[in-house]
Amino acid sequence: MTDAGQSTLDDLPTPCLILDRARLDRNAAFMSKRMADMGIRLRPHLKTAKSADVARIATADHFGGITVSTLAEARYFAANGITDMVYAVALVPQKLDEIDALQTEFGVRITVLTDNVGVARTIAERAATLKTELAVLMEIDCGGGRAGVTLDDPDMLEIAKILEAADNVSFEGVLTHAGQSYHCHSVDEIIAVADIERDTVVAAAAKLKAIGIDCRTISGGSTPTAIQARHFDGMTEMRPGVYVFSDLMQAALGWGDHSNIAVSVLATVIGHRRDLGQILIDAGGLALSKDRGMDHIDPTVGMGLICDKLGQQKVDGLCVDDTHQEHGILRMNNGQPPPWDDLPVGSRVRVLPVHACMTAAAFDRYRVVADGDDVVIDEWHRAVGW
Repeated sequence: MTDAGQSTLDDLPTPCLILDRARLDRNAAFMSKRMADMGIRLRPHLKTAKSADVARIATADHFGGITVSTLAEARYFAANGITDMVYAVALVPQKLDEIDALQTEFGVRITVLTDNVGVARTIAERAATLKTELAVLMEIDCGGGRAGVTLDDPDMLEIAKILEAADNVSFEGVLTHAGQSYHCHSVDEIIAVADIERDTVVAAAAKLKAIGIDCRTISGGSTPTAIQARHFDGMTEMRPGVYVFSDLMQAALGWGDHSNIAVSVLATVIGHRRDLGQILIDAGGLALSKDRGMDHIDPTVGMGLICDKLGQQKVDGLCVDDTHQEHGILRMNNGQPPPWDDLPVGSRVRVLPVHACMTAAAFDRYRVVADGDDVVIDEWHRAVGW
């Protein structure tokens, strides 16, 4: 943390990333209690927040493990005292030395993933030369169609056998990610995906147990399924991430409402084009991302909704309809003219993101505020790069 003094939102350079501390605390507490009530441990995915300050809040009352998606994140969190991480991107052998060095330097445990027989064999061959033991999970595809082996793929058993037999390797179990949950249109659809996620990863562990290989870890992920799943029987942990901040997509998928969205981009109105019916702001594609992930649910959201400077009141109908590199183009989605007089050039607005992970990635720090206040109470830095 750094002392931000008594600066206000009007003192900040724009665009910048605003984090509402009270909303963050509420979101984190909700998920922590839900996982505890469901009898499953929480390993939050910090690829969204990339912040040690957020990590401390998200892991409170749980065992302290987190999930990361880059080795830059792993180094940053290790330097900030986090000792148990899952690196949730398929391992390539070129990264083995860096992982070994991180474990040696910081005394941390970084569990890696593979879904590839060749990589498993390389791990088995190289592990004996490493200074530290390598913990490995096998990734299972539960229908997301990204990475992982399927239940009927013979490679699943082969990978597990190779890793279980290797020296200086700890085969930990299986992991999956229900990425398809982000394409659902209703809570019922998410519940159905959560059932598939759980049943698939538990079935994978059972197939391995049938050949004498135990899975200490049976891990699932995604915020929608963590929130909507009926139960997690047979699993050991969940790895949701974006729940700490929420965003417009999560609100549409049943995670709270707009009052749960803890991050937004503060921007300044830089122009009016009355002839084109648009207001220009100084937050473009590099600050907001060009994520249109809401188009399949509600295309009127565009690339973000507009709130007042304090993030309390939405400007009804006004959204980010288009972006250029450093220009955001605001238009009304209801056919009405923009509120020119309410948003003169030089005034400030907050943009609620479609996808908080992508939007936050543009910034190196959060300006932290209290809910509905314009005083900046802190600055929290983020891990950047890869």
